[in-house]
Amino acid sequence: MDLGVRWKLHGDGRTPAPGAVVRPDERLSWPRTFGLGAQHVVAMFGASFVAPVLMGLDPNLAIMMSGVATVVFLLATRGRVPSYLGCSLSFVGVAAVIRAQGGTSATVTGACFVVGVVLFLAGLAVRRFGARIIHAAMPPIVTGAVVMLIGFNLAPVTASTYWPQDQWTALLTMLVTGAAVVCLRGFWSRIAIFLGLVFGYVISWALDRILGRIHSMDASGKVTDHWRLDLSGVGRADWIGLPSFHGPSFQWSAILVALPVVIALVAENAGHVKAVGEMTGDPLDDELGTAISADGAASMLSTAVGGPPNTTYSENIGVMAATRVYSTAAYWAAAGFALLFGVCPKFGAVVAAIPGGVLGGITVILYGMIGLLGAQIWLNARVDLRNPLNLVPAAAGIIIGIGGVTLKFTDNFSLNGIALGTIVVITGYHALRAMAPAHLRQEPLLDSGTSSYDESGDQRASS
Repeated sequence: MDLGVRWKLHGDGRTPAPGAVVRPDERLSWPRTFGLGAQHVVAMFGASFVAPVLMGLDPNLAIMMSGVATVVFLLATRGRVPSYLGCSLSFVGVAAVIRAQGGTSATVTGACFVVGVVLFLAGLAVRRFGARIIHAAMPPIVTGAVVMLIGFNLAPVTASTYWPQDQWTALLTMLVTGAAVVCLRGFWSRIAIFLGLVFGYVISWALDRILGRIHSMDASGKVTDHWRLDLSGVGRADWIGLPSFHGPSFQWSAILVALPVVIALVAENAGHVKAVGEMTGDPLDDELGTAISADGAASMLSTAVGGPPNTTYSENIGVMAATRVYSTAAYWAAAGFALLFGVCPKFGAVVAAIPGGVLGGITVILYGMIGLLGAQIWLNARVDLRNPLNLVPAAAGIIIGIGGVTLKFTDNFSLNGIALGTIVVITGYHALRAMAPAHLRQEPLLDSGTSSYDESGDQRASS
């Protein structure tokens, strides 16, 4: 059985030949491969380490399980889809809502575990029937709206939790991070979030030395005099040790909040598989279902032990595009580095010490970018918002999701925010489509853009 763990040496093993790429089943020399692996770890530093902190989960366990998840993904796709799996930012808003409802870390990971199960089953369905079922159930107007409301639902978290802890550090961090995203090129632009974190650390340390303690909210929400950057936990942490594990806890209210993220993850995986296939010149349409299922299985494994769910990272796809090296050997090396970081509690303590003001500046951009990815889905699919069939369910669902509208059924059960907004978008669109006049239903659900997926899916269905 081919697991994709054998690689041919590309050329002289030094650099790709002019106009050539290092394919997934090829590699450069091992020292260069390990260097590329380290580069991939750095590329996902910002988002993958910020996300567990924002979710209230152990960053050491998050990075360890990202390495495990990457190995699972590479084995499942037999080395055909080079990709790194890191902590998904799509779940940050879910975690915030669950904790606001009194949920614990176990409740958060339990809800995310169920999302992993649904994602795994969705991948199996795509393998069996082709990607047409994705487009039929979740056309771009639906997918874009759900991604948008998930991102923008996070705005109050930044405004009320992180920014007030140190508004000036937040402002400076936001400006520097934004400048890094826009002005830097190549690899440096891919680690702009990480560079923003480093700047925030440095400026927080400098302001502590110059101005002393700050009188503001701390991480618990109390207004006190405290240091912006508290590294006391770093000094107490060991160099080597296992992260803290815990089992998941399942609550229906939390699960309903988390389930809409499946839509974002399916769209994310489809986009990444398509992008990698185009860059490598090897159509990967037949691997879409496998990739989605592998993402779900990896998330189930991570959340089962208390880690965050994972997803493929566009930052690492950017690194591949810049280096023209698509070797899965580099991702195996990256997974190895992640496992080593995971057993270093001191490293986790450094991540956990990120000042609240720094997170405020980072999340202003990060959360906004997540939300605007929904608009990008609409643009790419040329969604016509002049058509009331598209406009009405999207408008209603987004306002419900962002505004936190609640629909109360009993004293113990209600739907609100992300969950209610997603239900309104999906059911509203399909219900209105069934009733709409023909001239508003001009765009078929099974459009020609899915033909390459459908072809492979139909072949499997007939075999």
